[in-house]
Amino acid sequence: MNASCPCYCLLSLFFAAMSLLPSANAQTFPAFADLKPQAELPNPLVAMSGQKITTKEEWESARRPELKQLFQHYMYGKLPAVPEAIDVKQLFVNPQFLNGKATLRELAVRFTLPRPVSTADLSWSKHTIYVLLVTPNERVSPAPVFVGMNFCGNHAVVESEQVHIPETWVYKSCKGVDNDHATAAGRGSQADVWNVDLIIERGYALANFYSGDIDPDTADFADGLNGELKSDLKFKSDDPGAIACWSWGYHRVIDALTKQEKELAKSGTRLDLKKIAVVGHSRNGKTALLAAAMDERIALAIPSQAGCGGTAPSRGTVGESVKRINTSFPHWFCDEFTNFNDEPARLPFDQNCLAAICAPRPVLFSNAQEDTWANPDGQLEVLKAAVPAYALYGKRGIDTEAKAEMGKLIGHELGYFIRPGKHSMSRVDWQAYLEFADKQFLAK
Repeated sequence: MNASCPCYCLLSLFFAAMSLLPSANAQTFPAFADLKPQAELPNPLVAMSGQKITTKEEWESARRPELKQLFQHYMYGKLPAVPEAIDVKQLFVNPQFLNGKATLRELAVRFTLPRPVSTADLSWSKHTIYVLLVTPNERVSPAPVFVGMNFCGNHAVVESEQVHIPETWVYKSCKGVDNDHATAAGRGSQADVWNVDLIIERGYALANFYSGDIDPDTADFADGLNGELKSDLKFKSDDPGAIACWSWGYHRVIDALTKQEKELAKSGTRLDLKKIAVVGHSRNGKTALLAAAMDERIALAIPSQAGCGGTAPSRGTVGESVKRINTSFPHWFCDEFTNFNDEPARLPFDQNCLAAICAPRPVLFSNAQEDTWANPDGQLEVLKAAVPAYALYGKRGIDTEAKAEMGKLIGHELGYFIRPGKHSMSRVDWQAYLEFADKQFLAK
């Protein structure tokens, strides 16, 4: 990985052995020049060997693991390994949040670095993921949980002086940022983005964290976790970019919630961790979809206006292109992905295959009419092209003749929503998210 790609990978996740297909390890991936161009969105049920997948068993034992490896090798980079140990500390608890309707907490999550061969001692990372947790007080049954990653810090999500202010780099566009760092002036400035009151009203919990706690969104590849893990900063072509590292962060938040589940229950807070929905907007939406594809503990994924590299087709001719996104944000993906700048048709997958990996779990693509850069029409086609994987489970996914309806949620296990307006995450979006989550979770 070159100096533009900012995240270090430990070891790749271990995937199930492929009994029906040739192994797709690092030694057998075809070189870019050996990949055959394919103009149409690839069928997720056709393996690299050309074998057609016809059963759920073949999909789960062979093709789905193959797709996971392909996405990590050619596009996002290999996700870091699961830490050997994780530590969770509750920083504060406020049971009177939102006029007593909710309890507000913040958790400090620490994790171990890879253990050197020469020592038996665990080495703890100096990085801490701060998790803002808001739970409903009036719900009797365990609450489903939205896990989301924010742009400006937890302190911007809700108005509370107790919430931690990030000490790392923060976007200049965030309110209250001075010299690339957050200040108290930004408290509550993104409340209208996250709509915590609405989430609580509908009986859900929210676990929110800041991307910069894992890896700041800059081309300085040494300023995040990667700099701590790989001091020589010499990267391989399939070491992860920021999106893979942020996705790994979603997984660690779920680890933290799991570790704290019993402790939370002692104080009357019960979470339904079989009903975890991940949500993210724009680049964070790309991350949320990847996180769901790589971790089956996630029951539902809602990538909002995620566009190229997320929910739009890499082969698309509308909006942002592979070349443009790699040029503008060279640290988001692995270096291998840059080979496809001028020939995305050589990719042995497209984003329909990433959605397909999630099958049979529900996925909602959310869009805005004026956000043509994210290719809303192309995203609908991506969903339709993921349907074959859902059909293996007897799921409808989304109908092939479905058409976008402004302001209306369409689809089944694969949902699509588009509203008037621009690139943003709003209360209208959250109403659609909650409607989709209710449809999926309450039906079970």
